[in-house]
Amino acid sequence: MSILRFILFFTGVITFSSYAADPLYDIELTVARQGFDKKMCWVHARAGAIPGKDGGRPTAVMTLQKLMLSGSDIFYALNEMRSTDGGVTWTEPKEHASFARQPFKYDGKDDLEMTVCDFTPAWHKKTGKLLGTGHTAMYEKNKIMHVRPRMTPYSVYDPEKKSWSKWKTIVMPKDAKFSNSGAGSVQRYDLANGDILLPIYFKEIGTKRYSVTVLRCSFDGSELKYVEHGSELTVPIGRGLYEPSVTHFDGRYYLTLRNDESGYVAVSDDGLNYSSPKKWAFDDGKSLGNYNTQQHWVSHSDALFLVYTRKGADNDHVFRHRAPIFIARVDPEKLQVIRASEQILVPEKGARLGNFSVTQFSKNETWVTVTEWMQTIGPKYNDPEKLMKMGADNRVWVAKVKWKNPNGEFD
Repeated sequence: MSILRFILFFTGVITFSSYAADPLYDIELTVARQGFDKKMCWVHARAGAIPGKDGGRPTAVMTLQKLMLSGSDIFYALNEMRSTDGGVTWTEPKEHASFARQPFKYDGKDDLEMTVCDFTPAWHKKTGKLLGTGHTAMYEKNKIMHVRPRMTPYSVYDPEKKSWSKWKTIVMPKDAKFSNSGAGSVQRYDLANGDILLPIYFKEIGTKRYSVTVLRCSFDGSELKYVEHGSELTVPIGRGLYEPSVTHFDGRYYLTLRNDESGYVAVSDDGLNYSSPKKWAFDDGKSLGNYNTQQHWVSHSDALFLVYTRKGADNDHVFRHRAPIFIARVDPEKLQVIRASEQILVPEKGARLGNFSVTQFSKNETWVTVTEWMQTIGPKYNDPEKLMKMGADNRVWVAKVKWKNPNGEFD
């Protein structure tokens, strides 16, 4: 245990105040692109990093897709933006035909469409591949079907062709509870032997409540296969638990989970079997204030961090209080967020910032990427003018956490 963590755990005192500089990192806030046509906006901006050859600078591959403002979760094909200079400049979005909507038949209907969304690319060190996972969405007459099957699609990136492979889906056990299951917006963890811990959420078609489990999958550079899954977690509140993210820190695995009323956290010694979910709270015992949206992890050898949104930040005008985006240290023993360590990563300009992602770009940088989602609180949820007056412009934000310790290590 480092001296820094010893002080954190055993004194509970942090010498820096809220929004002050953290001794471990600096924040550089950048914009990859901005602007939109007021009919559609970019969402789900998530980056993967391909290591450079011979220690050179990594190539960033960011996936994102368009959302139709006039509907609910009306998504279109994944696009890609690339950066070869550390996120200083980016290419314009390029649509990938491999992610175009597909015709689909279900429940006697043959005029349906399916697409991939909530996609997250991440580097798989063992095979040297950029692997992306997400979940499927199904549309009837361009409206999302709420009673539908859901699957976990995956695709592999070819850096030479600058293209993604035709997506496939993980073959799950033939059990009704997995008939609606997916890895949308999750954060996975890759084991040293190449196996992947992929958290998913699932429920039987037609039922209300989701549960979460972590899959152990094998990946050979082409095929992602289910091997086993661990404990099944839920809570009797709202839609249960969903959009989970997993990480590893100091010998244990940590799982953070979305719920309609509060975010939750659980811990594991083996990555598969987790403790009972506990509501996220600050170290003073008060609720974190995160609800009905995702949270993700940043793990460094000296500290564990949570990235999240919450109530109580003069942000009642923001849909589900999904902006600004915060980062704060986590007490890994008490499973609490250290309030004094909280800082703003991405500012609030009226638009929600809920669907974000964390990327380990290099040894010295961790990125949080997100777009300004240009739908607002009703009744005119599809009119972006209100958001634009507050400063939102469908920016694609890249918040770079720059580590001060060059000898730091990451999981």
